[in-house]
Amino acid sequence: MGMKSLRKKSNNRSSSSNSTNPHKNLMAHSATSFLSNPRMLHLLFSAVFFICVLILLSISSNARSAVGSNSIIDRIYSVEVVKEFPHDPNAFTQGLLYAGNDTLFESTGLNRRSSVRRVDIGTGKVLTIHKMQDSYFGEGLTLFGDRLFQLTWLKKTGFIYDRNNLSELKTFRHQMQDGWGLATDGVVLFGSDGTSTLYQIDPQTFKVVKKHIIKYKGHEVHNLNELEYVNGEIWANVWQTDCIARISGKDGVLLGWIYLPELREGLLAAGHTGIDVLNGIAWDQEQNRLFVTGKLWPKLYEIKVHSRTKPFQEVVDVGVRPSGKVVSGVAGIISAL
Repeated sequence: MGMKSLRKKSNNRSSSSNSTNPHKNLMAHSATSFLSNPRMLHLLFSAVFFICVLILLSISSNARSAVGSNSIIDRIYSVEVVKEFPHDPNAFTQGLLYAGNDTLFESTGLNRRSSVRRVDIGTGKVLTIHKMQDSYFGEGLTLFGDRLFQLTWLKKTGFIYDRNNLSELKTFRHQMQDGWGLATDGVVLFGSDGTSTLYQIDPQTFKVVKKHIIKYKGHEVHNLNELEYVNGEIWANVWQTDCIARISGKDGVLLGWIYLPELREGLLAAGHTGIDVLNGIAWDQEQNRLFVTGKLWPKLYEIKVHSRTKPFQEVVDVGVRPSGKVVSGVAGIISAL
């Protein structure tokens, strides 16, 4: 009975309030007048439509952003072998670049075996060679103007050579933790030191002017190795993987991965068991030709890169690599279906 009384009082209060409140009556009248005015309705619908469009654009933009950063199918590239060429199987390739006239400049490593050389692509013959001092371990190489710039391992020292005869012109010191990869866009040098950092270096002072930490899905991509500048991108071998990372030269954003395990696996299947990892990228800008090889590989490959359309399964295991074992993978492992 008490509950009925309370409910009744509540109903009476609501009824009384609606019938005697002049403000609510005025608001109801105004709303009716507004809705009956065609011009006002048009303005209302236009405003609502505009707001909806903005919301949809925002959602679409966010969706594209999410796809751009997380969609792997659009960012994985496979390769097609166009031609195979002989390559010195004793060359521990550390740097590679196109020299014009179907020749390459190549930097090789290992103590007492390091060199800078000019190589004929078709035959693999070494045309010119500069042998380094025994204490130096050759690393990344790039051509800036008429001069070749070469890094060395563990020394923080680099060498500059005359491109015409490979005579040593002078040495330089750099600010990276170590010397691994080197490339140029003709304005600055891009360097790697085996970490996840991509450096921009002044070619006159050799001071670091900018650096970017390269990341994949929030994980740092370590072991950036040999570098090549390709149409505004930095392409980087990732040591101990069968992958090349495509990196924006402007802001260091990771744009995609080139996945090419079939080259190393094909050599192993053919009995070349003494080979080391994939390393060495050379880009012929005039003819749009791309060449790759590896350390102690008996072959150099001209390849074309294609977007990968087949489904695949991805397993990310950043920074975990079996000691002494090459793994096929993007920032760790990618297993194709």
